[in-house]
Amino acid sequence: MKAEHASEARRAARGGLISGLGAGTSAVMGLLLILVLGRSFGEYGAGIVLQSIAVFSIALGIARTGMDTTSVWILPRLASTGPERIRGAVLALLLPAIAVSIALTLMLYFLLPPLTEDLVQLPPEVVGAVRTIALFLPFAAVMMVALAATRGLGSILPYTVIGAVAVPAARPLAVLAVVLLGGSAAMGALAWALPLPVAMAIALLVLAGRVREHERRAGLSGRWRPSPKVSTGVRRFALPRWYSSGVEQAIVWFDVILVGAIAGAGAAGIYGTVSRFVTAGLIVSTAMRMVISPRFSALLEERKVDAVQTLYSTTLTWIVLFGTPIYGLFMFFAPTVLSWFGPGFSEGATALVILCVGAICFLFGGNIDSVLTMSGRSGWMAFNKSVVLAVNIAANLVLVPRWGILGAASAWAFSMFLDALLASVETRIFVGIRFDAGRVAYALMVAAVSVVPGSLLVLSLLGSSTTSLAVAGLITVTILALWCWFDRYRLRLDGLRRAARKPAAAGSRTVESKGI
Repeated sequence: MKAEHASEARRAARGGLISGLGAGTSAVMGLLLILVLGRSFGEYGAGIVLQSIAVFSIALGIARTGMDTTSVWILPRLASTGPERIRGAVLALLLPAIAVSIALTLMLYFLLPPLTEDLVQLPPEVVGAVRTIALFLPFAAVMMVALAATRGLGSILPYTVIGAVAVPAARPLAVLAVVLLGGSAAMGALAWALPLPVAMAIALLVLAGRVREHERRAGLSGRWRPSPKVSTGVRRFALPRWYSSGVEQAIVWFDVILVGAIAGAGAAGIYGTVSRFVTAGLIVSTAMRMVISPRFSALLEERKVDAVQTLYSTTLTWIVLFGTPIYGLFMFFAPTVLSWFGPGFSEGATALVILCVGAICFLFGGNIDSVLTMSGRSGWMAFNKSVVLAVNIAANLVLVPRWGILGAASAWAFSMFLDALLASVETRIFVGIRFDAGRVAYALMVAAVSVVPGSLLVLSLLGSSTTSLAVAGLITVTILALWCWFDRYRLRLDGLRRAARKPAAAGSRTVESKGI
């Protein structure tokens, strides 16, 4: 591997370690939140909270107006070519999110009750919970864009600490406090939203500091008024991304709402719990995306396609290698992990297996979406998400009435595969990035050897229990760690080893290099 390409891989590894810790914490806290909801409110109460979160998340996807991804695309370029325009660009990124989120808040608060009566029948408790947490939508939208802007300006720490650790950790604690005070499920939804205003304020303070730091380095003071060129670039990139962002959230959350509308809040609670395990398994993919998206943008701006290819293939190997065993354990011990949330949740075990298969297929694409988006083709991303959402909705409408949550799981599993396939084909055509089938197959084989034999042995000897899962997990981690150590050069893991030795220095070099 060329020295420059090796440097990019090490840079991704260093940032990925930090981001990975955050993504792992976020996933654990998300599952802890579901655990608190299930144990405290049961399937029905958890369904109320999860349906309200689903509506909020879809609205947030729209409220961000695509400015979070636009921040990651434009700010690394301005940092290296026009630091005097950063301040104006930040304002151009924040204002649309503020305006649209306020408008959506008013719509949800005043128009949701009559809309649900005519279109989708939602329980009154869900409608009330949505109207309450909708008041926090502007805080969430501004926080997301501000944190993305700090990534675009070269620092992964604020996004990790605030967005991936602090907010997710505060939510189960807030919900637990409501439970101890005897609050209802609707109050639990309110508690879920309470950390957002404080997080937004801190994110804005950090962002202001990052802007001033870049200006000091350049020895200048920027203007708040964005330049016409920046405003035009932001609008052109953000408009299709705005659309696709809302569609993405609809793909993730619409089935929870639909299951609740067709099969009831109890079924929505079970399916919503099951579907969150998919997010938990994307820890590695999420961590890599946070780090390498800005690098993709900068490298593509410099027309270094070979470097992008190497960086993409390397991180794809890591995503498959470390992400697949997580889903493997979920599949083998599905009844056990779901039993943690209450007796009724074990009904979703088969649905969890289906979703894990779909998620593994999704991992095969790596962060191909990021390559396509950072190449400036957000319009194609919008097209892809539209196709996937249409397929997802049609499949849910056909399958959920017949198969219930198994139908919803099958629809989402196929949607994940289709999403990765479309982006992979388009990126090969437009950017020239190839799918490295050999590396993926090898990483998948290593992951399978790590998780399958040990899990089958433990199940045959000990049966399915929490203790069995812990033993199987320990065996999986041990085999995977040993294989990765002895084969670290082929798997390109030597960069991870060096990054782990000097996390502080690595983090500072990552900031300097991005200049997402």
